[in-house]
Formats: sequence, C-alpha cells, structure tokens
Amino acid sequence: MKVCGVLVVLMGIVALSGCVQRKIKINSQPEGALVYLNDQEVGRTPVAVNFTWYGIYDVRLEKDGYQPLWTQAEAVAPVWENPPLDLFAEMVPGNKVEVEWDFEMEKTERKHNDVDELLRNAEEMKQYTTGAKALPGQGVSEVAEGVESTEAMGMDDEEIVSEVE
Repeated sequence: MKVCGVLVVLMGIVALSGCVQRKIKINSQPEGALVYLNDQEVGRTPVAVNFTWYGIYDVRLEKDGYQPLWTQAEAVAPVWENPPLDLFAEMVPGNKVEVEWDFEMEKTERKHNDVDELLRNAEEMKQYTTGAKALPGQGVSEVAEGVESTEAMGMDDEEIVSEVE
C-alpha cells in the first residue's frame, strides 16, 4: 500500500516536471536584421524566441541598405505534439521543439545624387515656390531672365506684403 502511494507521488512529480520548450530560431542573410513576429519586435538575427502556439506567423525583417521583407512562416507541430500523443509528450522532461526559419534579404540600390544636381533642384524649387513660375526641369537661368527683382521695381518688402493683402 505504501509502495503504491509512493509510486503515485513519484508519477505526479514526474508529470508536473514535464514541460515542452518550444523555440523559433530566425536567421537572415545578412545577420543583424531587426525581426518582428506578428508586429512585435523580438530582436536582431540570429534570434531565438519562445512560442506557445503552432501555426502561421507574420514575419517582418528590416535592415538598413536592404529591402524590408514581409512574409509569413509556419511553425509546424511534430507528430508527438498532435492529440492524443501530446498529452504524453507534455509529461516528458526535457522535451524541446525547435523550428528554424532562414531568410535572405535583397540589397537596395541607393541612388547617389550629384551635389550640383541637388543644389540645382533646390534652386528650381525655390524659384517655383516664390512665384517665378519655374517648372521642374527648367533651368534656373531661364527663369531668372524673365523675373524682375523687387529692388529694380522700386519696391521694398513691406510694400509687397501690403499689395498681397
């Protein structure tokens, strides 16, 4: 009788000590990409995340110089994690399930603008927004030829403001 009671207690301890550890390991090429699982940041690759539920996860990877990657990946349950075997698998101490996902990111092509081109575009936009009627792609010198300065017209800033009002 005592032996039976001890066996029941020991079986209860073994059953309670069992716990499945589930982990998703995410790798990327290149490493160091910021990872989001179901819109929650989980770290930078390579990263390992504990999970509870099998199924489809939304995965997003971001890294400077690379196109962001939005995709879905599935955590598939092993055979022993399906009913009715899962009841016994939960009781086995040290039971570990690891799902590994590997992603490859594409490098973005950065367009390096010429400094002179940037300055020219800025000047064109300035002329266009100040009423000089410059159109994108029209040269600054072409616009400046048809514009009379306010000083040449004999007006100061206060007169211009009062005329606009």
